Amino acid sequence: MQPTHPETETNDSPSKPSRVGGFRRAILRGLGVVLPPLLTIAVLIWAWSTIESYVLSPIESSIRSAIVKGVSHRKTFSQVPSGATPTGERRLDGFSYQGDRYVPDPTGRRFLPEYVVKVVNENADRFGPYTASPASANAFWHRYVELEYMPRSVVVPVFLIVFLTLLYFVGRLFTFGLGHWFVRSFDAAILRIPIVNKVYGSVKQVTDFAFSEREIEFNRVVAIQYPSKGIWSLGFVTGNGMREISLTTGEPMLSVLMPTSPMPMTGFTVTVKRSEAVDLDLTVDEAIQFVVSCGVVVPPQQRYEHPNSVKSVAANQPVALSSKRQS
Repeated sequence: MQPTHPETETNDSPSKPSRVGGFRRAILRGLGVVLPPLLTIAVLIWAWSTIESYVLSPIESSIRSAIVKGVSHRKTFSQVPSGATPTGERRLDGFSYQGDRYVPDPTGRRFLPEYVVKVVNENADRFGPYTASPASANAFWHRYVELEYMPRSVVVPVFLIVFLTLLYFVGRLFTFGLGHWFVRSFDAAILRIPIVNKVYGSVKQVTDFAFSEREIEFNRVVAIQYPSKGIWSLGFVTGNGMREISLTTGEPMLSVLMPTSPMPMTGFTVTVKRSEAVDLDLTVDEAIQFVVSCGVVVPPQQRYEHPNSVKSVAANQPVALSSKRQS
């Protein structure tokens, strides 16, 4: 039997895990760099798609239909009108009437101005390669109105200006007075409907937290031992405690909102002694990020590496080197 060489075992075995670990760390770091902007773009695209599908497109379609009805009413014929001049021997050759030449639509049952068909056919590429050609006079008129009266380069900016203006006035109207009472009454009515109240209540909590100004002003971020001794939790100071509690304890008290992860808009309000609250060098936004990420996102000024872990790593390094030298 040939003697085994421990050098090969000790040299080969650590290299594979280290390569795999390095590859995995590189992948995770790449995801950490790429995912935030991609998710941000995805959320913005989703928001715009929702607004476009449920707000812009119905409004655009209604306005276009109204324009088509008004424009095509006097310039679409099912029969050759009296006083028209035929342009050929057959009916499908079209005719001239009041200075415009009229041609049949693809069905052959209605006539429309030739310039409408010409404009639509010349701009067919603007609707994409998978869009079918208009199959009727009404379809030609819709395409024509979209090209001549309602191009997207005009519709989208106008829609954004009008939409943001309406949001501004709605926000101003329903913040105070009768508008505020109407919103509260509407919310109360919706929350009485079974099943719907669950969805509406959850969505309203998220939107109120994301878009509304905080009615509760957080003074500072503190850490207290909650829910039991030895367990430290982040909280937002909302004010001083109640007077009777302070008189009973004989110490100043603080009212602290304890947010829950990963939805900080819910939580508990506790009253603690001011001496038991530890002020943290954190902004409210940094604390919210910490709570939402379940403790993964830690601000740079609060990052701390335990000294025992550093010592253990340093102590293990000479042992590994000495084992390699002996091998």
